Amino acid sequence: MEIIAPTIVNSSILLWALLIPLAGALGVFLFGKESPNFREGSSILAAVMLCCTVVSMRSAILNGVMYQYQLFDILPGVSLTLRADAFSMIFALIASFLWICAAFYSMGYMRGSNEHAQTRFNTCFALAIFGAIGVAFSDNLFTMYLFYEFVSITTYPLVAHHQDEEAFEGAKKYIVYLTTTAKGLLLPAMILIYVITGTLDFPTNIYQGMFPADTESWMVTMLFVFCLFGFAKNGVMPFHHWLPGAMVAPTPVSALLHAVAVVKVGVFSTCRAFLYIFGVDTMDRLNLGIPTAYFVGFTIIMASVIALTKDNLKARLAYSTVSQLSYIILGVCLLTPHGMEGGLVHIANHAFSKITLFFCAGAIYIATHKKNVSELSGLGRKMPWTFGAFAIASLSMIGAPPVAGFVTKWWLLVGTMEASKIDPMATGIILILLASTLLNVAYFAPITIKAFFGKDPEGEPYEGIKEAPLAMVIPLCIACSISVYIGIQPQFFMDLVVKVVTG
Repeated sequence: MEIIAPTIVNSSILLWALLIPLAGALGVFLFGKESPNFREGSSILAAVMLCCTVVSMRSAILNGVMYQYQLFDILPGVSLTLRADAFSMIFALIASFLWICAAFYSMGYMRGSNEHAQTRFNTCFALAIFGAIGVAFSDNLFTMYLFYEFVSITTYPLVAHHQDEEAFEGAKKYIVYLTTTAKGLLLPAMILIYVITGTLDFPTNIYQGMFPADTESWMVTMLFVFCLFGFAKNGVMPFHHWLPGAMVAPTPVSALLHAVAVVKVGVFSTCRAFLYIFGVDTMDRLNLGIPTAYFVGFTIIMASVIALTKDNLKARLAYSTVSQLSYIILGVCLLTPHGMEGGLVHIANHAFSKITLFFCAGAIYIATHKKNVSELSGLGRKMPWTFGAFAIASLSMIGAPPVAGFVTKWWLLVGTMEASKIDPMATGIILILLASTLLNVAYFAPITIKAFFGKDPEGEPYEGIKEAPLAMVIPLCIACSISVYIGIQPQFFMDLVVKVVTG
């Protein structure tokens, strides 16, 4: 395949993309206690400005431009440098747009539930977006590592927001898992990669990788494993327990964790490492692709089985996230063009669908104070917009047309069949994809069926129950609508994905 080198443009627009959420966080922190309206207004304004800034770069990047901005050098071959390419734009577009939806939704949720410490909440939320954008626009492993750790630190107060025993226990598990794996696996891996290659800068395409041809195979394989487990935000078993534990946080935080920032930081960083540090050619030569696909396939199946056992709605959605994240890694590890396209586009497809599901869970709680699937019988008739959006987003998770998840499943299946022509061992991955789809149906379909067609519980006629505030319902409907739109017209993200895969 002919690889075309990008046109590198030095531009401060990347610095502005970082400073905007930082300025939003500062505005909320300084003036949020004096004026709740200013607090939410600062978040929304910063989110809109960030989204416009990121979108303005898309056209140039599709035309072969790569933006770059160096802040300062640390060591020879190690610098704090930003870059925007097709791969980083996938995540940056998602994070910036969904911050707008999350800012409006959080306003309705936090005020509706009369939550405390709303200024701290909004400040940390904006800082988490700052970290996520930093990860997206990292030009090298060192920069990505710094922002990756920053996301962990700034989201800890969000997980512990309720400040009770359960919240502190969940937050403790959250921070211990993420910082231990980062410092115990990622940091040594980064040092070894620098020693071997003399640099931490990512190449400009996904094929060549960073390692010299004479690097010992066992060393490259070990570093590959370190990256898989070191980026524990990706939810791969057995380092996934932090994610269900973090469900003690308010629902807007759960949405941030699962769709906008944290887990997407994890899978984005994992895929960036696999494709740009190791490269497709090295992964293929050392046979790292298909075995890893089977390994994460175990996470896909087991997390889905566990989701079936959970009555708590957010817990069920949490294990669904654990399962769905591994689709992204599986697709990348197929090492076929369509397989990688299916995996990478799922970063976007999962984000819009999963944030819809968590928004719906929060709306249900605000309107009814119900948290369990077993308590939802008949509620769909009282909250048709919320449960209608939940049903559509569920179809996306299942992979049914015309919602976004169908695009993912289609290309993953096509990519698996491409891989099986080269390596017959890949054929079994088709069974993993089909089995997981059936499990998706098993734990999502009963929720919608029970809500719309189940009987109201005896002695509880749901009098007075209605939809949650519009500030919550409108964002969830927008996110749901985009899930449908990118299922029917997937080009907005697919154009970037294809650019990554084709170089």
